[in-house]
Amino acid sequence: MGTMQLATSYPYYLANKAVAANTDLVVTNKYTGEPATRVAMADRDAIDAGIAAAVRAAEPFAHWPAYKKQDVLMHCVKRFQERFDELSYSLCIEAGKPIKDSRGEVSRLIDTFRVAAEEATRIYGEVMPLDISARAEGYRGMWKRVPIGPCSFISPFNFPLNLAAHKVAPALAVGCPFVLKPASLTPLGAIIIGEILAETDLPEGSFSILPCRRDGAELFTTDERLKLLSFTGSPSVGWDLKAKAGKKKVVLELGGNAAVIVDEDADVKDAVERIIIGAFYQSGQSCIGVQRILIHQSLYAQVRDALVAKTKELISGDPLDDKTFIGPMISEKEAMRLDSWIQSAVKSGAKLLCGGQREGAMLQPSLLEGVAKSEPLCAQEAFGPAAVLSSFSSFDEALAEVNDSVFGLQAGIFTRDLYKAQKAWDTLDVGGVVIGDVPSWRVDNMPYGGVKDSGLGREGIRWAIEDMTEPRLMVIRTPKS
Repeated sequence: MGTMQLATSYPYYLANKAVAANTDLVVTNKYTGEPATRVAMADRDAIDAGIAAAVRAAEPFAHWPAYKKQDVLMHCVKRFQERFDELSYSLCIEAGKPIKDSRGEVSRLIDTFRVAAEEATRIYGEVMPLDISARAEGYRGMWKRVPIGPCSFISPFNFPLNLAAHKVAPALAVGCPFVLKPASLTPLGAIIIGEILAETDLPEGSFSILPCRRDGAELFTTDERLKLLSFTGSPSVGWDLKAKAGKKKVVLELGGNAAVIVDEDADVKDAVERIIIGAFYQSGQSCIGVQRILIHQSLYAQVRDALVAKTKELISGDPLDDKTFIGPMISEKEAMRLDSWIQSAVKSGAKLLCGGQREGAMLQPSLLEGVAKSEPLCAQEAFGPAAVLSSFSSFDEALAEVNDSVFGLQAGIFTRDLYKAQKAWDTLDVGGVVIGDVPSWRVDNMPYGGVKDSGLGREGIRWAIEDMTEPRLMVIRTPKS
């Protein structure tokens, strides 16, 4: 890793081609704060041209055979494997993500494209009987799925590779051209994906990857030529975009303040190890990071003390160091926000169990107890290395507390009781219930997404393919002879 370095500048991709239009976007090393490289920024005309190119590509790409789409996806898998270290390094620099987490994300990028390659040849339809009454005798139907058309993708800073992949890979599998706006703080991962896609023979206009300022990004949302908008990011931005999106289909992967329940029969050692990872991996900057820890009162003191001890052992520092577990938050501004939430909770009577110190964008991993439910640290999305502990006496009470949130992304339950596991699955108003682990667990082929303020729709390749296609019916009448 020590010998690696980024290119001095990177282009954007317009209609499959690299365009070194300018070097207007400075990408910083999130640990040192120093400029790391520069990236071309797209203006409104470039975005307009990208959408027009996607419209032109829609028909040829829709008719591309499945094996060719699969070949493109497998080319990406091969090239990601060959460039594994480079992808990990660039992610570590641009996102401040500890190198072990960065390598983990590159592995998931590869998984996501490989699953999409498999699904590219499995987009099935159905033959259906229509003779449900006398008037329909002699009729039969069949339906297939067809690409929805040009798509708009907006991806976030926290998983710049894999969350872009969850939009790009299914679009390639079904034959939907797309324009992608990566997060301005972390554009490099998407640009490298573009570089690899540009090596293929995709129809011209199939993809454009266009970093741009938020105010210039309006066309990604409002342009009527686009048939689907898929956005991953903050709830306030996501719901605002949906209101402006017009007639297009909208998929939103938004925030959460995920809860984990440690019930009285849990294996404490195992639960503590998993919760530490769930709360603090990649400095807590995950929408399914553990934020609320609900512990049965009979185990509360034991679990609390073990969590505090383990948290104090976590090593903070340079993300490029293999021993580092806690790197910087994405910006000093975000670290200041979360720091202020911790201070607010303490002022209102909470107890800080560990952490709470901030230096620049580095915030020490923090655990608190006695946090009022109305405090932002409990009620909103922390999106950083902080979690709150509370105790409960009955399992039903714990389930009710998990549901007492504007969010509903995933929840984790440490229990060995089959009936309680089923009850949690039946009761919790979330997109996913993880038994025996933290809510932060995701594998890339599962249906992933939330309810309430956490969003609309599901990702995971098969589910994204459903969103990016529409059923088209054919009815056949056989005249009576």
